[in-house]
This record gives sequence, C-alpha cells and structure tokens, in this order.
Amino acid sequence: MNKITRLFDFPYYQLSKNNLPDCLVTKYGTSWVKTSTQEFIDKANAISRGLLRMGINKNDKIALISTNNRTEWSIMDIGILQTGAQSIPIYPTISEEDYEYILNHSESMYCFVSDQEVYDKVMSIKNNVPKLKEVFSFDTITRCKNWEELVTLGSDDSNQEEVESRKKEVLEMDLATIIYTSGTTGRPKGVMLSHKNIVSNVIDSAPRIPVKEGKARAMSFLPVCHIFERMILYIYQYHSVSIYFAESIEKISDNLKEVNPHVMSVVPRLLEKVYDKIYAKGTDLTGIKKSLFFWAVELGLKYEPYGANGWWYETKLKLARKLIFSKWKEALGGELEVMVSGSAALQPRLARVFAAAGIPVMEGYGLTETSPVISVNDMRNGLFRIGTVGKKFLM
Repeated sequence: MNKITRLFDFPYYQLSKNNLPDCLVTKYGTSWVKTSTQEFIDKANAISRGLLRMGINKNDKIALISTNNRTEWSIMDIGILQTGAQSIPIYPTISEEDYEYILNHSESMYCFVSDQEVYDKVMSIKNNVPKLKEVFSFDTITRCKNWEELVTLGSDDSNQEEVESRKKEVLEMDLATIIYTSGTTGRPKGVMLSHKNIVSNVIDSAPRIPVKEGKARAMSFLPVCHIFERMILYIYQYHSVSIYFAESIEKISDNLKEVNPHVMSVVPRLLEKVYDKIYAKGTDLTGIKKSLFFWAVELGLKYEPYGANGWWYETKLKLARKLIFSKWKEALGGELEVMVSGSAALQPRLARVFAAAGIPVMEGYGLTETSPVISVNDMRNGLFRIGTVGKKFLM
C-alpha cells in the first residue's frame, strides 16, 4: 500500500512496511502493555463493526474525552473514521457547561471517556444533551458501559465487508474531525478539518522530523485532543515509530527513564521547567564540578548549528557533551535525539542549549485551522535556524 488519502490509511501503511510489536504502548498499573500494528488494525476494525451494529451512519459524531493519552484513544479514532463518522476530541478539564455546549453543538451520539472523573462530569449534563445516547468508559466504572463491550460486539467479522464498503466511500475531502478551541471570546469554536487537511500536513511535516523508521520510540504526553499532538501521532504511524503514552505530566520524568524515547513533542513551558530543574541541580554542585557545569552552560548558550562557531568551539563542545551534557540526556532517558516544539514561541537560549546538549528542538508554527503546521524547522541540507520556525510549506 502506497497511497495515503484518509487518516485511517496510516496504520495500514505502517503494516505494509513494519508490523511493530509495540506500535501503541500504555502503562496500566506497573506494566507497559504493548499493542502491535496488526492488533491495532484488528481492534479498530472490531470497533468499526461494533459501531455499524449500533447504527452509526456516515457523518455521525462520536466524542472522545481522556485525561491521558492511551492506546484506546487511537484505536477508537481509527475505528470511528473507518465508518465515515467523525471523532470529536474534547479537552477533559473544561467546565461541565462547555461539555454540554460541545456535545450539543457537535450533535455527538456517543461519548467515550477515560475515567470516573470525566464520566461524572459528562453524566452531570447528559440529560441536557438529547442526542447523546450512551457513555462508554475506557476504565472500569460501576454502572458505566465499558469500551470492551463495543470490541466484543464487533468481534464477529461477518459485517467486515460493510466496513470495507464504508471505507471506500470516505473521500479525502470528507470531514474527519471537529476540534473545539477556546478562542479568545465566547463559546468554544469548532474547527472542521478534512482527511486531506491533516494527511497533507503529516506528509509534508514527516521528512523534517529525523527518526529511524521502524526502530524509534516516541513518548507522547501532550493532549491528543489538540491537533498538534494528534497530527504527531499520525506522523509516528507514518514513520513506523513505536508510541509510548506517558502516564501523566507528573510522571513524565520516570516514564522517560523507563521508555528511553528517541523523539517527543514538547511545549516551551516544559522545556523551561526541564532547564530550570537542571540549572538548579548545577547550583547545588561544588568545586570543579560546579565550574564545569556553568562552563558548559555558557558554551551551550553560544551554540550555532553546522559548526559555524569554528573548530575550537566544536572541540570544547565535544568535551562539554562528554562531561556535562551527557548527564542531561540521561535525565531525559538517555536516547532522546530530537524534540518537536509548538504552541508558543521558544526562547532562542533554550534552542541553543538543548541543541548544544545533542538534543535539537525542531520549532514549528501553525494553527488548529491549518491542521496545524504551517512551518517547522528542518535539520536537512543546512536549513536549521535557531530562533525561527523554519521554511513554510508550499501550499
């Protein structure tokens, strides 16, 4: 399979090249549970078959609300899209009033939630959402239908031919999702994105993120209800990158050391916190160790890509990476090769020091309405420029 025109084509494209044993990985309790590429597709098809048996038609809407990124979300997303319906991701921490508005405005028929807290919020307004038929949960919740019931409903593949027929009817210009953003005033605004909107963005962005196809691991923790992280997940599927979902922002440090990812997406505020934490540890050092730490930091703050500072700087940087910056990498799992930053402007000093440490940050720019990337930095062919968001894509 070579042609990708719809979002649900990505897992099949991955399978045609690599059946990853750890395509999607989520931590439940103390164990990381792996889902292979084939299992991903099999479960997505089961979801599609189950939804058809529940009467889902083309252009129906199904809401997804999760407090953390997890395997079930991605399976549901593909399963929904294959029926010609649309997935409606909703940010979990918004008010019950906004839940009510979005569920009514989108005319969502079903809602899948992650846990008890989200379930309680949805149920508190369910009577005010007349088109919402049922709420399912990923976690086991008393008196709430579990998403596994839908998987079981679709376990019989006798209607798989109908799923294939629905898939063929989905065109690249068809609506794929509605993403509600807070905007600046008034009610949340629904951004309508087609399959082509997002697929073209993935195809254009993918070459600018250097990863080893079929051999890389990614850590995902930014909210997948935002188009930035969601598009990144499709890029990982396209590149055959194993996706490990962090438990939470509070546990990200532990998860990084458990997973040892090669790539992850970030926001500037997180990089600020990481840098501040490392800097604070440096101030606690004494003697020669402290002097070396701040020598390395000062050196990093002068970093220019492609050896622009000359051989003497590069010689000192090589020493700094061995003595100091290697410990920075260890704190981030030890194998991190690149980070992708969005949502706000990244301070050049952070871009310099992390690049000096051997963990370059590919900064990009875009909007939900542009699905989302307009431009992103590119390390190929001498194009990486600190303090910029790279060359824009050709439209």
